[in-house]
Amino acid sequence: MKKLIFYSVVITALVACNTKRNTTTPLVNFEQDKEAVHTFMDAWHLAATNANYENYFSKLDTTSIFIGTDASENWSKEAFARFSKPYFDKGKAWDFKTLDRNVYFNEDGSVAWFDELLSTWMGTCRGSGVLTNTKNGWILKHYVLSVAIPNEAIKEVITVKRKKDSIFQSSFY
Repeated sequence: MKKLIFYSVVITALVACNTKRNTTTPLVNFEQDKEAVHTFMDAWHLAATNANYENYFSKLDTTSIFIGTDASENWSKEAFARFSKPYFDKGKAWDFKTLDRNVYFNEDGSVAWFDELLSTWMGTCRGSGVLTNTKNGWILKHYVLSVAIPNEAIKEVITVKRKKDSIFQSSFY
């Protein structure tokens, strides 16, 4: 009888270890979460368009980082808010319209990352970022804004920025 119980336990354990979780069933409703991320990001961009300082910066976590188009622009939330406040106070921040956005999630849906094409005063730009899903909803942790440069124009751009790049490169090497 003891052998029968022992073998039953061993067989049950082996079967349990070899059984894969059904990976076709998502842990979260990603379509609903994608829509929530789109809504969140659209509202964030709209807050800048409307120069709504509180609404814009409330969507950034206290530890958020905003990386702008200039190599010197690696802003903490606090520094970016200080820099941006005069623009918002004048009633004119910036107006970025989303042309396209791709959204991705980690396995449990607690982290989302995205890339987006934007129509801006600088022409077409690319934004990318990371959000976390908190008990209060999505919050932006990291955002990178870059100017999209057509490949055929890259040599001209390199020439224009070469002098400024040398300042940054010499400080890091």
